[in-house]
Amino acid sequence: MSERVLVTGASGFVGRALVATFLREGLPLRAATRNPAACSLPADAEIAALPDLRAAIDWAPLLDGVGAVVHLAGIAHVGASVDPAIYDRVNHVATAKLAAACASAGVRRLVFMSSVRAQSGPAAVHVLKETDDPHPSEAYGRSKLQGEEAVRASRVPWTIFRPAMVYGPGVKGNLARLTRLAASPWPLPFAGFAGRRSLLGLDNLIAAITLALDTENTIGELFLVADPEPVTLAEILTALRRGSGRSPRLFPLPPALFEAALKLAGRGDVWERLGGELVVDPSKLIAAGWHPDPDTLGGLARLV
Repeated sequence: MSERVLVTGASGFVGRALVATFLREGLPLRAATRNPAACSLPADAEIAALPDLRAAIDWAPLLDGVGAVVHLAGIAHVGASVDPAIYDRVNHVATAKLAAACASAGVRRLVFMSSVRAQSGPAAVHVLKETDDPHPSEAYGRSKLQGEEAVRASRVPWTIFRPAMVYGPGVKGNLARLTRLAASPWPLPFAGFAGRRSLLGLDNLIAAITLALDTENTIGELFLVADPEPVTLAEILTALRRGSGRSPRLFPLPPALFEAALKLAGRGDVWERLGGELVVDPSKLIAAGWHPDPDTLGGLARLV
């Protein structure tokens, strides 16, 4: 890969790490972000202003001289406070316009970062595979699925990723909340939580993106992306506490008590994230040549 790569969402959690990796490897890139003046990207990065994805966008100037695109920009969180129409405009319509513009500009490859939530709700009763029919449970997942469909319908060579929850330096969202919980001085009542969840190391995700840009056998393919071995909530908290040199200090309370209380409070979604399983089978991507670091618990420990 020697042509310039456009990275959208370059100042986000994944984008910053991807841009740093490309610059370290001497790869030409254009880093597109909503607020170039406020971003903390390296000084030698070519930074471009990314228009508001909620509005109509002329993608042509950003694609000028670009051979490949990694589309990370979008609304990345799940929440009832976000208008579903905004999810649709940002994650679906803007992606569709980008894919069409890439085809017109002769872009060699478009890598679209979707989400496992395009395939499933916060929990699933079986191990997820690419061959499963998608059943997103909220507006965020549906908008990502519609974005995927738009990319598939375009004439640009594409690769789509559905990553599990990503962890790494600067992580936000649910894993950041677990990190703060693990940092508390109190014993925690989660020793009995045995539901398994797939996570994804940030370095492993970057390796997947690089593979998609460099190899022909990922063209026109959808991949679930996760570390090879799922982990439990108890194992996550234990790893986070051991990473800061502390003992786990977990004790068991019946998970059914948490389930009953959360559902009574109308927060069944929180229970699904805490007590449910969401396991992803990444074997298709591994067969395509991806070589992930399998040490999820070690990665979580290093996170703190």
